[in-house]
Amino acid sequence: MLIMLAGLVLFFGPHLFTTFRTRQPGQDLRAKLGYGPYMGLFSLITIIGVALIAYGYGAMRPATVLWSPPTALKHINVLIQLFAFIILFAAYTPTGYIKKTLKHPMLVGVKLWAFGHLLANGELNSILLFGSFLAYAVLDRIVLKKRGDNGPPADVKPSVLGDILAAAIGIGVWLLLLLWLHPILFGMPALPGRG
Repeated sequence: MLIMLAGLVLFFGPHLFTTFRTRQPGQDLRAKLGYGPYMGLFSLITIIGVALIAYGYGAMRPATVLWSPPTALKHINVLIQLFAFIILFAAYTPTGYIKKTLKHPMLVGVKLWAFGHLLANGELNSILLFGSFLAYAVLDRIVLKKRGDNGPPADVKPSVLGDILAAAIGIGVWLLLLLWLHPILFGMPALPGRG
């Protein structure tokens, strides 16, 4: 458990620093270090955190079961993940109606992803992992709103192309995980009752 907790601290530490860092000229660490070195350090710490999270999560198996979700919630999670992936990829495609409406689709996608997994998993390691991501995404959105960051600028007109790309990529990744990659990457099937 300590390894996973250390990974969560290393992963979310740089993210929380970025969330709360000052944007004042002359005091901004990113400006002082330069974008490249700042992002290099951010990425290095984050990657180490991800590695520790993955190792620690697996090391907690067999995990302590805090509650046993009904199979129906596992099926609902599969559907939630479809929407989570489409919304998540909307953050990286040209501004479409999804991005324009949700303002910060990456955070909405992460919240859906984490919430769905919390519904479908009752083990301690899952609750720690997905609960941390959900809490961070909620906190980051609150901070962005207080800072006045309301997503794409008002003068940017949404294009349906961005939504089509987000849907195509999101559905593709969802299908890959659902039918093939989830057991390979995470050691358990995404579809309830398989494996």
